[in-house]
Amino acid sequence: MTTAMQTHLDRYQKCIDICNKCMTECEFCLDACLHEPDVNARVDCIGLLLDCIDICALSAKYMAGNSRFAKQICGLCAEICDACAVECEKFKDNHCQTCAQVCRDCATECRNMVQG
Repeated sequence: MTTAMQTHLDRYQKCIDICNKCMTECEFCLDACLHEPDVNARVDCIGLLLDCIDICALSAKYMAGNSRFAKQICGLCAEICDACAVECEKFKDNHCQTCAQVCRDCATECRNMVQG
């Protein structure tokens, strides 16, 4: 790996890792929500989980590829993660509470990356 590639990966690695963790946690939460008895009450949550899964994957991909748009994508990722966290916090099951915390962590790290 060239030095330039290593430098951008070093700079983005923490954010890539938390985006991947958030994507995985949202996938788990989505599956769990779809099997809850009150699934109809979770429509907004499910929609935001899908958005969060997609934007986290895209953010990690853009950072890994050193895209000039990585910061803009990560800024949007932070917004979506925050919205997902707010929605997940409405439900008291462990999977939603854990997902909300990971989403908050991801939003924070994405904002740090954007400002860095």
